[in-house]
Amino acid sequence: MALTATVHRFQIDLSDVDRGVYEALDLRVARHPSESVPFLLTRLLAYALSYEEGLAFSKGLSTADEPAIWKKDPGGRILLWIDVGNPAAERLHKASKAADRVVVFTHHDPRLLQREARTRAIHDVENIEVYAVAPAFLAEIEPHLDRHTKLALVRTGEQLYVTAGEQSIEGTLTRCSLVTPAEPTE
Repeated sequence: MALTATVHRFQIDLSDVDRGVYEALDLRVARHPSESVPFLLTRLLAYALSYEEGLAFSKGLSTADEPAIWKKDPGGRILLWIDVGNPAAERLHKASKAADRVVVFTHHDPRLLQREARTRAIHDVENIEVYAVAPAFLAEIEPHLDRHTKLALVRTGEQLYVTAGEQSIEGTLTRCSLVTPAEPTE
């Protein structure tokens, strides 16, 4: 018997000071049985911190040809491709050719993505945006995760502030580049 996705409802009061985006988001997010909590939270943060009209979750982990989150124009052209985790260089190459803008949110060490990016040529690699979310920040949010979660999320610069219930949690969102000098050999 196959396991089914668990649907979580997130109500997020978003204040993205840098972009001037202030929204009350009411999201239903399906969590695949194989999806870790840090991946789910990174996907949720990616959506909120990239929020704009028309942004949507894709079909998820079961559809390899789609990003975690995207925005399409009425004709079906992909305007924004957002991946989560550590996508392979081949996937980033395909995404960069298919979409106007590619963004990756990772909850892993961004050097893993940088190493992967050096394994093959990636179309327009210098324009792929990468944001690293501190794992400790996600670990502090995790105990507040429920099937119905209310959060307040504030972004100012690289600082993230989440209020869950009575607790305030502070973390960082670090912008990284996939174009890095080769690592020194020993």
